[in-house]
Parts: sequence; structure tokens; C-alpha cells
Amino acid sequence: MSLLPSLAIFRHQAYRYYWIARQLVSAGRQMIAVAIGWQIYDLARETRSIEESAFLLGLVGLAQFLPVLLLSLVGGQAADRIDRKLILIVSNALRLFVIGGLVAASFAPTPVAIPAIFVAAAAMGGINAFTPAASNALYPRLVPRDELPLAIAWNSLGFQAAAIFGPAIGGFLYIGGPHVVYTVSAAITASAIICFWFAQTPKHEPSPNARSLAMIFEGLRYVRDNKIVLGAISLDLVVVFFGGVTALLPVFARDVLHVGAEGLGILRAAPALGAGIVAFLLASRALTRKVGYWMLGAVAIYGAAMLGFALSTVFCFSMATLAITGAADMISVYVRQSLIQLATPDHMRGRVSSVSFIFISASNELGEFESGVAARFLGPIGAVLLGGGIAIATALAWTKLFPALAKADKFEDAAVE
Repeated sequence: MSLLPSLAIFRHQAYRYYWIARQLVSAGRQMIAVAIGWQIYDLARETRSIEESAFLLGLVGLAQFLPVLLLSLVGGQAADRIDRKLILIVSNALRLFVIGGLVAASFAPTPVAIPAIFVAAAAMGGINAFTPAASNALYPRLVPRDELPLAIAWNSLGFQAAAIFGPAIGGFLYIGGPHVVYTVSAAITASAIICFWFAQTPKHEPSPNARSLAMIFEGLRYVRDNKIVLGAISLDLVVVFFGGVTALLPVFARDVLHVGAEGLGILRAAPALGAGIVAFLLASRALTRKVGYWMLGAVAIYGAAMLGFALSTVFCFSMATLAITGAADMISVYVRQSLIQLATPDHMRGRVSSVSFIFISASNELGEFESGVAARFLGPIGAVLLGGGIAIATALAWTKLFPALAKADKFEDAAVE
């Protein structure tokens, strides 16, 4: 068997353009995240302690999450009613406008710059309430059903490549100032819009005779009643909410490892490097048996590696532990996304994706807030130790709470017609 993933999936023109655009957007977002994190922390440390500055980083995550919480279900039903390609084009055009505001904020004094960045973060959260549902609901229609696992693997591989190079490039460009990072990310986003525009996607088939509110509650009920979907979504919520370390990386880069903005970019890229290696392997040799146990075992490894990162004071070892967390998380994400996509009918994908994204955003952005709060009271090292321990405990608990998920053998077992 070839170690190279099959390129056959890219014979589909729409998926090819979609895939390129998706990775461009991901790279741009990763670059912006590095710049915002370092800029906020650096400005805060002018007058605040490490713990207070870490808490401010957590508030950035909260600012991004609140619009997602309020608007994601609306974004999900919109993806089932409105052309998904159009949503992606319009939302990324709005993203360009917000990036322009970040460029302007880069030249403002600290009392103005920090509030402006928070406003931009909240605006990005509002945009993100619409794009994931449209994106995740669109691509399953761009490839034949039997090629969907390969499409998921290539999406993951592309995302991890963007997550490797995006932060590293962002950290390097930050040498010229945050405005340089934001300007380059704006150019990348504009290129993504062009790719979305030229993708020859199939005609959208909206859900017939459905009211917005009814569609939203239908999506919530579906997730509640499908134990495999509910277990997979909630697993990510708990693990990343408590076990995520992204928000605190500027703290470790500046005040624990002493490696500066360039080092921060490398630290942010390290999980993606591990995840990219695993995504490459999954794209060429997909998991076929005992997928539930693979997912839960990966979560336990993720927690153990997080404990190692918390205790490390050596840059190379910290990179290695973060790479392991990324590799483990990639297995979990691959299994989770495959199960959710195959267990969800097409006319429900937008709403289920929006519910999933609320959980994902809660685990990421709201998890960043939790990290900031925990770091405020436990210190950054104590906060990461707490998260790693909870990740391990969650892997054990989910085998009992969601036995259908733990015992899932083949992806096909979750498929719906």
C-alpha cells in the first residue's frame, strides 16, 4: 500500500477549489490568532502581572465565544436554507473588513488598541458563527459518499498544514509589527474568496416548508437523541474546554520558556505538526476497526502529554509534548468528524454542524477564558496540570457514559441513508 494519500479526490473541481480556499482561510486565521495573542499579552504586561495578563488573554476567548453562542444556531439553519457557497463568500468578505480594523488598531496607543482588538475578536466570533456550518455542510456534497472519509482526511491534513505554517509565518512576520501579519492575512483571505467564487458547487437544495425556529429545535433534538453524535460532540467540549493550552502559550513563550514572538509561533505550530503527520497517515491508511476506542485512547494520551508540557522548562521538550497533543487530537478529530458526518442526513448537516460548532467553540474560545481564569488563581502551570488531568478522567468516564460511542467499530455502522 502506498504511503502517499490518494490524490483522486482532487479530480472533483468543486472540492479542489473548496479545499484550497478552506486552507487559505485557516492559515489566515492562525496568523491572526498569533498576532492577537502576542499583541494583547505584550501590551498588558506593560502595566499588569503575569496572572492578570493571562486573564486578559482568557477574556479574548470569551469575546470570541459569546457571538458564537448567540448566533451559531441561526448560522446552522441558514446553511440549510441559503446557498452555502454564498455564505462563505459573504462571511469572508466581512472578515476582510474586520482585519482592516486590526491593521488600524496596530498603530493606536495601548488604551485604544486593547479595546479595539477585543471588538475585532467579537466580530470574528460573529463571522465564525456562520462559516463552519456552511463549510462543513457543503463539502460532503462535493464528493461521492464513498469518498467522504478521504475528503475528511484531506481536510484535516490541509488544516494541520495551515496550522503549522500559519503560526510560524505569523510569528516571523510579527518581527515587522502586528500590522504586517494582519495585512498578509488579508491578502490570503481575499485569495480564498476568489477560490470559493470559482468552485462549481451543486445547486443548493434548501429544506422545504420549514420555519427558522422549528429548524433550530429539530437540529437540537437530533443531536440529543443520537447518542453517537452527542457523545462525540460533548467529548470535544469537555476535553478541550479544560485541557486546551492555546490561550496560555504567550505566557509560556514570554515568561516560562523566554523565546519571544518567534518562539510563540513555533509553539503554536507544534501541535499542528504532530497532527499533520497523523493526518497524512490517516489519509493513506484510514482507520477501519475499533474507531471508538481509538478516539478515547487518543484523548487519554492527549491529557498525559499536556501534563508533560505543564512541567517542562525546556523549549524543545515543550515542542515535543505539544506535538504529541496534536497527534492524539488528530485521531480524535478524525474519528469524531467521520462519525458525525456519516450519522447525519444531508438536510440536517447545517444544523448539526452548528450545534457541533457551538460545542467546539465553547471548548476552544470559552476554554481560553477558562484557562485565563484558572491561570489567574492557579498560575499558568497549575492551569495546564488541571486540564491534563481532566482530559484523562474524561476518556475513562466516556467509556461508561456513552458505551455506543466507545464500542463503535466501523464508520459504516453510524451511516444513514
